Amino acid sequence: MVPSPVNVLVAVKRVPDSSSEVLLTADEQAVDGSKAGFTTSPHEECAVEIATQVVAAGEGGGEATVVTLGDKDAAEQLRNALAVGCTQATHVVADAHTLGPIDIARELAAVVRDHEAAGRTHDLVLLGSDASDTGDFQVGIRLAYELGRPVVNGATTVTIEDGVAVAVGKGPEGQETYRVPLPAVVTIREGGVEPRYPSVKGRMAAKKVQIEEREPAAEHRGPQRVKLLLPPPTPSSVQILGEGAAAAPAVVDLFEQLGVLSR
Repeated sequence: MVPSPVNVLVAVKRVPDSSSEVLLTADEQAVDGSKAGFTTSPHEECAVEIATQVVAAGEGGGEATVVTLGDKDAAEQLRNALAVGCTQATHVVADAHTLGPIDIARELAAVVRDHEAAGRTHDLVLLGSDASDTGDFQVGIRLAYELGRPVVNGATTVTIEDGVAVAVGKGPEGQETYRVPLPAVVTIREGGVEPRYPSVKGRMAAKKVQIEEREPAAEHRGPQRVKLLLPPPTPSSVQILGEGAAAAPAVVDLFEQLGVLSR
């Protein structure tokens, strides 16, 4: 039997690149990416890859749509997702720092409903299990509640079998498999798939896609957080063993302590 086509909506977020030093904004409400640059969360990169795989497995007819909430610059993350296989993009233009998890969930739900009213259904909605800048871990659950859909959290792979989403992830006692009927919501953790790197051809094609821009659908409650805290830096110390040949005995002693040498 030929697999039925599946339409997937995958949400991404423009976040500061955490590979360098992490700094907070002056109000301690967000991670400052002005010096580090911006990227897409690793969990969401995997969600994009799964979205394209699910659509490809549906034997034609389905589509992968990427959506984001953020300022104008967040279109970069949409273009990156388009370059690796998504075919449609929706941009809710808003200041992401003013949005809390409940706001994001409601905006995503509004996108799903409006698309459905226009004849574009989303059988499966994928999100990262959390964003790398705020780590809220709430949006997927809240979105599923808003839409009245079943939800699986922290899956590493997702496949579709006869109208059922099969989500596999790691639990406290090993691998766990959940089967939920479509339409459904699944949050993704990295580790199950390898995200593709955009090719030159993919980037060129992504530039030609018309991104749907829309205003927020409702008033926002805001993040409702007190502030973010950075953990203290890991303490480090330096021991000077000596200079030149005079330091050789101390180096040998150190290697013995480390188990590299034995007498």
